[in-house]
Amino acid sequence: MNKCLLHILIVSILIFSTCFNLHAEEEQPSGENASNPLAKVRNTDLRYQYFDLEGGADRTIASVEGAFMAQDKLKIIYELHYWETDVTGSTEKDWESFSLRNIYFPAHGEWGSWKYRVAVGVEWILDFDNNDKGIGSGSDQLAPLIGVALSPRPGTTLVPLIQQFWSYSGNDVNTTGPRIIAIQTLPKDYWLRLDGRFPIDWENDNEIPASLEVQLGKHLSKTTALYVDGLFGLGGDRPYDNGVGLALRFKY
Repeated sequence: MNKCLLHILIVSILIFSTCFNLHAEEEQPSGENASNPLAKVRNTDLRYQYFDLEGGADRTIASVEGAFMAQDKLKIIYELHYWETDVTGSTEKDWESFSLRNIYFPAHGEWGSWKYRVAVGVEWILDFDNNDKGIGSGSDQLAPLIGVALSPRPGTTLVPLIQQFWSYSGNDVNTTGPRIIAIQTLPKDYWLRLDGRFPIDWENDNEIPASLEVQLGKHLSKTTALYVDGLFGLGGDRPYDNGVGLALRFKY
């Protein structure tokens, strides 16, 4: 796809989502946190993350991440990433990828004392073809997913989900990605999130580049929040050693 047309497409989607948020109804399910990918919320996050990679290299990622409810049962999540890295031996900067995730909620209810919400969806990942700079995967992908949000008690959410990544152009990708998220509401408008990812890379000797993200956030008001991330690579196939992140969230 022509890069100019690609940029126009992405900007159009971001403008559409912003306008949708500004004109959407005010009501949102009470107590839901946008750090839960299966929450019915509207938000835009501006994030900055730093990663310490093996061999002395590093990577920084600036991103715009947002979500809105297109319908009561259909959520749209979008992400746009810009990287700076020196993995090639010299510092390179460029756009990495744009992704669009459609999540449908076919069922919800209560299982005993636990509340639940079932989700199925598919993610489209568009790579900006900067792999020669050490940026991105060099592949466009489709990634179906299935998951469930569980609430055993007020203020606690558990989200097990699994996503399968397949490339349809560029470098071969075949990765199965189990993921478990736990979110706990804390006093004084704080929250804590643990996000464990354990992808199995079938194209590279079944490696498992596992990681753990520890997020501490605070709701500053009804419309803004701030959070920090501690990022930790796990195991011998870890994608990075460690990292840190900072983000500002706008809630609509």
